[in-house]
Amino acid sequence: MTHPSVSVVIVSRGRPEALSVCLTGCMQLHYDPFEIVVVADPAGVAAAQALPFARQIKIIGFDDANISAARNVGINAAAGEIVAFVDDDAVPEPTWLTHLTQAMQQHNVVVAGGYVRGRNGISYQWKGRTLDAMGHAVDLPISGLDTVVVQPTPEQCAKTEGTNMAVRRDVLVDIGGFDPAYHYFLDETDLNMRLAKAGYACAIVPRAQVHHGFAANRLRRADRVPTDLFDIGASWAVFQRKFIPQDKRRDHWRAIRRSERRRAERLMVSGHIEPRAVTGLISRLDQGYGQGIARRMGDGHVDKTPNSPFKKIAPLTKNVAYMTARRAGVARARAEARRRVKNGEVMTLIILLPNALYHQARFHPDGYWEQRGGLFGKSSRNQMLIKFWRFADRFCAEIQRIAVIRGGSV
Repeated sequence: MTHPSVSVVIVSRGRPEALSVCLTGCMQLHYDPFEIVVVADPAGVAAAQALPFARQIKIIGFDDANISAARNVGINAAAGEIVAFVDDDAVPEPTWLTHLTQAMQQHNVVVAGGYVRGRNGISYQWKGRTLDAMGHAVDLPISGLDTVVVQPTPEQCAKTEGTNMAVRRDVLVDIGGFDPAYHYFLDETDLNMRLAKAGYACAIVPRAQVHHGFAANRLRRADRVPTDLFDIGASWAVFQRKFIPQDKRRDHWRAIRRSERRRAERLMVSGHIEPRAVTGLISRLDQGYGQGIARRMGDGHVDKTPNSPFKKIAPLTKNVAYMTARRAGVARARAEARRRVKNGEVMTLIILLPNALYHQARFHPDGYWEQRGGLFGKSSRNQMLIKFWRFADRFCAEIQRIAVIRGGSV
C-alpha cells in the first residue's frame, strides 16, 4: 500500500523545552514520507532552530495567542496530503502516523484520531469519545485495539483530540480550517462539528497513540489547575452562536457556569486554590462569555496550494530496540541508550526495581523511551496489584506489551 504524504503540524507557545522534546520524538516516527511544520513564538523558534536536525523541518514564527490561527498558518505551509496535529507538550509513538493513515485509507474516512496517554505514560487521558449536540464529550465504549468508525448523526459525532488527530488537507481547505474565533479551547470540537455537518465519518484508532504531558501554559498550572477561564467562556459563547438554538443557550450557559464553579470549589476544598480565587475564576469566565458573544467568527481560511514545497524528513532510525536494567546499572544503561539513539535506533529502557511500585514511562529528553517501576508492580492499570516475576520473564512481558504500539519484538 502506498503511503500518503503527511505534514505534522506542531503549534508552540511559551514551552520551548517541551517543544524540543516533542520534535526529538517526532523525528523518530516510522513513516515515509512525512514533514514537520512548527509554528511557534520567538522562544519556540529559537529552540527549534538550535536542534541538530533543524534544517530538515519547516519553522514558522507566529506570536499571537490564538491556537486556531496558528494551526491555519501551519496548514498553509503543509504540503502533505494529510495534516496531522500533535501538541508541543506531547510525544507520539513511532508508529503513530502509520496507524492513523492506514485507518484513513482502509475505512475511506477523511479524519482520524487516536488514544492519548497521560503524563505517567501508562494511564489514558482520553480514549475514544463522541460529542453530543451541546458540545459535551461522552466516552465511546471501545474494546480492544481495532479501529472504530463513527458515522455522524444530528445527535452525535466523533471527538478527536487536538494533540492526536489527522485530517485530509483538501477537506481542511474546503471547510476553512480552524475558526480563529476560538483562541483557546473548543477549537477541535468546532472542527469536529463542522466535519460532521458536512457528512464526514471519523476513525477512532486505538493503536495511534500519543503521550501528553499537560505542561503549564498561560491559562493553567503544571498540575492542571486553571489560572484564567476567560478564553473558556469566550469559546463557549462562540460555540453557542454557531451550533445551539437561541432558546437553549441560556440553560446551556447556566449548566457550563455551574460546572466550572463546582470545579473551582473542588480545587478550593482540596487546597489547590484559595477561596477568593473561586470568585475571580468565575468572574473571568463571565467576562470571556460576554466578549465571545460579540467576537467575529468563521474567518478561518486555508489556501488550496501550500505556500512551501514538501520538505521530506530523511529517515533517521534503523530499528526499535529494548534494554533493561536493575537499580545498580541504571547510569550505565542510560549512557548506552543515548549512544544507540545517536546511532539511529528507537530505544526503550525498562528499569525494573526490587519492589512493587507502579510503573511510569516517559520519552527522555535525550531521545529514548524510559519505563521505570517495580519488578512486581503494575505496568497497566488492569493488572494485578502485585505479581511475582523472574527478572527475564518480566522484561519479555513488558516488551510484548509495548511492542504492540511501539514496534519491535523480543
